[in-house]
Amino acid sequence: MNSKSEVIALSSLAAGECCWVAAIEIHGLLRRRILDMGMVPGTTVECIRRSPSGDPIAYKVRDSIIALRHDDASNIKVFTSNN
Repeated sequence: MNSKSEVIALSSLAAGECCWVAAIEIHGLLRRRILDMGMVPGTTVECIRRSPSGDPIAYKVRDSIIALRHDDASNIKVFTSNN
């Protein structure tokens, strides 16, 4: 992360873009499951593919592929590089 990073919602990444988790603004059981899958602050995440309807979205997290609903991914804030 450098000085030209910006914080956006994970759901706004395009396929092929990478980012780093800044904050997880989800509560309850879903938060626990996301943390257990290794998506913790500082983790690198890559958007692999979006379904044609935009829901769900596939992400690569620590050599695993996970799918998140758009609404859930919007509550995960990430750093992206403006380079």
